[in-house]
Amino acid sequence: MTLDNVKAMEKMPPSEKRLASPCIQVCRIDSTTQRCEGCRRTLDEIARWRSMSETERAAVWARLAADPHSPA
Repeated sequence: MTLDNVKAMEKMPPSEKRLASPCIQVCRIDSTTQRCEGCRRTLDEIARWRSMSETERAAVWARLAADPHSPA
């Protein structure tokens, strides 16, 4: 999912929105950055993903899209 996808979803009716997890099944935490080596999320973002609002999820996706090391 890209930032363009996130922006497009912001225009969708709430009943059609549900941002997918950025998880790519490469789950290892980098000891230096404290981020997952696969999806680049923090442990807090990973733990809270299911309970995050769509706004919070969109913010995570936006950060990932801006991260030059992110697979997103």
